Amino acid sequence: MDRRKFIQHAGMASALAFIPSSILSSCSPKIQGVASEAGLQLYTLREALEEDFKGTIEKVSKIGYKNLEFFNYSDGKYFGNSIKEVKSIIDDLGLKAKSSHVLTGWAMPENVGTMTNDWERTVADAAELGQSHIACAYLFDSERESIDDYKKLSDLLNSCGETAREYGLQMAYHNHDFEFQALDGNIPYDLLLSQCDVNLVKFELDLYWTARAGVDPVEYFKNNEGRFPLWHVKDMGEGEEQFFSAVGEGVIDWQRIFNHASKAGLKQFFVEQDQTKSGKPFIEITKSYEYLKGIKRDG
Repeated sequence: MDRRKFIQHAGMASALAFIPSSILSSCSPKIQGVASEAGLQLYTLREALEEDFKGTIEKVSKIGYKNLEFFNYSDGKYFGNSIKEVKSIIDDLGLKAKSSHVLTGWAMPENVGTMTNDWERTVADAAELGQSHIACAYLFDSERESIDDYKKLSDLLNSCGETAREYGLQMAYHNHDFEFQALDGNIPYDLLLSQCDVNLVKFELDLYWTARAGVDPVEYFKNNEGRFPLWHVKDMGEGEEQFFSAVGEGVIDWQRIFNHASKAGLKQFFVEQDQTKSGKPFIEITKSYEYLKGIKRDG
C-alpha cells in the first residue's frame, strides 16, 4: 500500500471509531442467500487438482467458496500433498476443511487410508486438517449385492463412528440412487437409518441422487429429524438424460429444500457437479455459487 492510500485508510478508520456500532451494522453490506455458507466437494475439480493442486484451491477461493470437502486421501496425503502442506495452503487462503470422503476398503483392501485399512490415522489426519465430519463416499457393486451387505455396512459405520468421535469428528454416509432401490424386500437406505447409531452416524444427503431416485428429501427430514447435517447440492437437468447441471439450471426446487434445513439438522452443504457438458467446471461451480445468493434457509 502506498503512502497516500495508507493515510486515506487511516483517516477512514479514525472516523469509523466515532460511529455507533448499531449504525455501522445497519449500513454494512449483507450477502443474500446461502452462498456465504457454501462449500465445494473437490471431486468436481479432480482433473485440475491432479495438474495443479494449489492453483486449483486458489481459484476456488476466488470464486467465493470458504469451505471444502476433500476426497482422494491415500496413505497420509491428498494428491501427493501431506496434511501439513494442505493445511498451510487452505489456511493461507482463509479456507476451512469441513469434511472428506473415504471408502470402506472392502473392494480394494490394498488401499491405505480407508475404513478398514489404517482408519485411525485416517481420522487423526482429518482432525489435524480441521474437519468436523468424515463420510463414506460410495459402495462398489461387490459391496452391495444383498441386504446383508448393508447390515455389515451399518456395523462398520458404527465402529468407525466410535473412532471418529474419539478424535472429535462425526461419521456420515453419502448416498447415490441405488440405496433407494428395493433389495431383498428392503430399502437399503431405510435399513441404514434404522441400524446406524443416531449419535455415531449421520447422513450426507446427495440431493441430485435422491431426485434421480424419485425420493422427496423433505419427507426424510421430517421422519428423521436432525440426521442430515451434510448435503450435496447439485442439480439435475431436464429430460430423460437427467444429466448433472449447475445449481439453479435444473429441475430441483432448492428453496423448498432449504426451507427445511433446520428440520434436517443442516450444518454444512457442498456444491458438487460430477460431470459437466461444457467441460468447464470452474464456470459451472461459479454459476452455482451465484445462484445460491438468492436462496435463503430457515432458521
